[in-house]
Amino acid sequence: MNWLALSILSGVFAALNGLFAKLTTTALTKGIAEAVGRVFGVDSGWIVEGGVRGVFFALNLVFNAVMWGLFTAALARGSSATKVSVINTSSNFMITALLGSLVFAEKLPGLWWLGAGLLVSGNVIIGRRDEEEKKVGLGGEAGYLPVSQAAEGEEEEEEGQGQQVRLDSVGRGSGSGSESELGEGVVVGRRGGAR
Repeated sequence: MNWLALSILSGVFAALNGLFAKLTTTALTKGIAEAVGRVFGVDSGWIVEGGVRGVFFALNLVFNAVMWGLFTAALARGSSATKVSVINTSSNFMITALLGSLVFAEKLPGLWWLGAGLLVSGNVIIGRRDEEEKKVGLGGEAGYLPVSQAAEGEEEEEEGQGQQVRLDSVGRGSGSGSESELGEGVVVGRRGGAR
């Protein structure tokens, strides 16, 4: 499965996680417990209601675990954590709205949909900005800038200092630099010696 499908599914499972969390605590669950009691021909007292709430709580935990598994897999396969997060958040938001309307009969006014559209648009803009920043690093292998490109426009360096190497993420470098900073696309250090 590709990162996009995993991101969408993780958003769907996050929405279902929220649904079951709400069903664990809402008054609607009492009505569901009464229906379960009628189906099984038992008194729908606090034991049945507690059992139904317990099942919803367990489903909450299961869907949360599945969501994190899918999200982690999407991050591992995706080219950008921002893109994965944008898709996850957007699908979670829309599925949550749909489930709220279907299960809890929540009415969502036009202003809510406008706000939702703005949030999704903002997520897309952030994702595109992240992609534009990463395009600066294209040309090397696995996200590295070739040393010749990294040093373009820079003056000749003193002998023994080496050239800067730009990394997509911490941990992919050779470990020979003298400095390190956290974050994506940062210069971790210089090859060949101290700065």
